[in-house]
Amino acid sequence: MNMDFNLFMNDVVRQARQEIVAAGYKELTTPEEVDAALQQKGTTLVMVNSVCGCAGGIARPAAMHSLHYDKRPDQLVTVFAGQDKEATEKARSYFTGYPPSSPSFALLKDGELVTMIERHDIEGHGPMDVVQKLQDAFEQYCEEV
Repeated sequence: MNMDFNLFMNDVVRQARQEIVAAGYKELTTPEEVDAALQQKGTTLVMVNSVCGCAGGIARPAAMHSLHYDKRPDQLVTVFAGQDKEATEKARSYFTGYPPSSPSFALLKDGELVTMIERHDIEGHGPMDVVQKLQDAFEQYCEEV
């Protein structure tokens, strides 16, 4: 059986996009969409999505399950590293002091970065460890819904 690699990867990317959107995150695919979302008042959680194993096995499940909490960000958005390159680059421009990292999470308040969960905080950890890190950030920076 000979499978076309590009066809396979397109399927992987589509599934990765669908998972995070189904969890309630708005996909941002252009720099303009990123600016519009990240400059809003309130709290915004940005999930930098990717196709790596720790994104699918840890980060996306954590992104979904972390929302079962009394305090949550006002808006949930995602950019896709390696796919929507300009949007991802624009989002990362808000993450001052942090090198590019995917998957990762950034929590912004009123357009300013307040905390970051980088790949090294995700890879090698269980999904529930990352859920706890996200919920700790929600507790500190978000309002009860």
